[in-house]
Amino acid sequence: MQGKMTALSELLARYAGEPAIQVLPVPADAADSEALIRHYQTALAAIERALWAIGPDEAELATYQRAFRELEQLIARRGDDRRHRFVIVIPVADRPQHLTNILDSVLALCRAFEYGGCEAGRYRKVLVVVADDSQDAAVIRRNREIAADFDRQGIETFYFGAEEQAAELRGLDPELRARIDAIVGTPEIDGFQRKGASITRNIAYLLARRMCTDGERRLFYFVDSDEQFKVRVPYAGGSRDLLALNYFHHLDRIFSERDVQVLTGKVVGDPPVSPAVMAANFLDDVIGFLQQLAKEAPRTSCRFHADAPPDADDAAYHDMADLFGFKGKTRRFDYQCTVDGAHDHTACLAGFADKLDRFFEGEHPTRITWYGHTDDFPSLQPARTVYTGNYVVSEEGLAWFIPFAPLKLRMAGPVLGRLIRAALGGGFVSANLPLLHTRTVAGAEAFEYRAGVARESARVDLSGEFERQFFGDVMLFSVSELIERGYPRETSAAEIDQVVGAVAASMYRKYQEKRQAIAVRLQQAEALFNAAERWWLQLPGGESAVAKFRGFFDNLRANFGEDAPGYRLIAPGENRDARRCAIVQAIAGLVEDRAAWQQVLVSRPS
Repeated sequence: MQGKMTALSELLARYAGEPAIQVLPVPADAADSEALIRHYQTALAAIERALWAIGPDEAELATYQRAFRELEQLIARRGDDRRHRFVIVIPVADRPQHLTNILDSVLALCRAFEYGGCEAGRYRKVLVVVADDSQDAAVIRRNREIAADFDRQGIETFYFGAEEQAAELRGLDPELRARIDAIVGTPEIDGFQRKGASITRNIAYLLARRMCTDGERRLFYFVDSDEQFKVRVPYAGGSRDLLALNYFHHLDRIFSERDVQVLTGKVVGDPPVSPAVMAANFLDDVIGFLQQLAKEAPRTSCRFHADAPPDADDAAYHDMADLFGFKGKTRRFDYQCTVDGAHDHTACLAGFADKLDRFFEGEHPTRITWYGHTDDFPSLQPARTVYTGNYVVSEEGLAWFIPFAPLKLRMAGPVLGRLIRAALGGGFVSANLPLLHTRTVAGAEAFEYRAGVARESARVDLSGEFERQFFGDVMLFSVSELIERGYPRETSAAEIDQVVGAVAASMYRKYQEKRQAIAVRLQQAEALFNAAERWWLQLPGGESAVAKFRGFFDNLRANFGEDAPGYRLIAPGENRDARRCAIVQAIAGLVEDRAAWQQVLVSRPS
């Protein structure tokens, strides 16, 4: 790098006036590789703060990435690279386009920053495990091909399908295998398809444990298939998705410099929660949109654009955010139109209508979470929730399997997080290293598979998702209460049963209150939309948007109204009794499950 302008020097010149840059020491000996590496690391951290002070543009971001590649070249020349190798585990079930998108982002991340170096077109310190839980035979073949294709492009990619997962289980001592049904289920009997992401992750833990035998330091990075290694930032009139964070570099330093076993990030973009708990606040925003739209003329220039879209990172997308310690906010969020170019309110209405059905897949058209850089980046904080779509564990952290996985409930990450926090304290942290969450695939002819969401023609049935969410909440708040009482070691089966019963009753009342609020809002929204004087009802060619709104209202009524099947599943009765019994049994068995798992981890893989 001698004798020419480096990317680092370009950036230092660009931000020379910044206080953090002005105080940077200059290496006394440019030939001292260790000193030069330290200089790059210190300078890049300072540049990162300056870069985000006004928001990076594409050119500056490209130079920033090139500076990291220069750092990697210096490390490669020095040799003896003892940094962590990353094993990225991606559970996927019948989502080939999502899988392609996240692998594209991994490849782009490696090309941009080259963490660990690149030799003969291969990225040395990154391995991807595609943990396939698909059911469709054609999709399974496609996922194998996708994994093989990315392996050819330079990222070692291991397809971990049904055969490979079965082999992992067969490799266990039969007596030990019989003791971990509550962790990995019984896929040998039930089948290795759509077991659920939690079981699939736990089986992948077995593969991870087998990798930890050669002395190399590894970090296991668990992500969801509907995510990407990017962040979403707002700008006037829209948003940008940026490949802006050197995830591997920052995570390696965190785990090298701190006594951390488990780290969790978050997500930006679409909310990480179920549509079962977002209907009330979305209806608030739909009502606000219709009230504003009714005041506008159909052919005038669209006014649904703002320079600074509101941020929903305070869990504003969740109808019951107060349960998680967030202060309730009643304000509505204005819709930010995403139609490009000059357009009128007719086009805006059509654009909003196109988004309505995607709500049932988990998108929230009005409450989007944006990335916000922090001065103390990566902003490590004590954690209480694991985002199972974005968390990292060390070899020691493999002890923390996803609990109660065979129940297939939502909220598995928050439950795990509460348990880890009680046991590890500072060994469990969160970092400002979010991934971009995209519930649906742009341009897809049909939605890819999502557990708990069933479709038949225009009708959407959320009852499976609704039940998983409700009993996941019951599990979470029962475990939280029990931890306060000394769980998992100082609680009896009777006490567990009492707590679960009380939490289920309390949570049912909460869900019923929210159901009534949804009914009121739905009636108001429909009355606003269907009023005879509305211009969109008279608009030539507007039939499609009108039909989409009415279909949206119909699906909300079917899923949250008086006869909604989801509410029957959580009401007092046979199903709730069965679920309560299973939850109590699972919670009571955790101590034995942990003991068996520890034996698995220390046993010799066959």
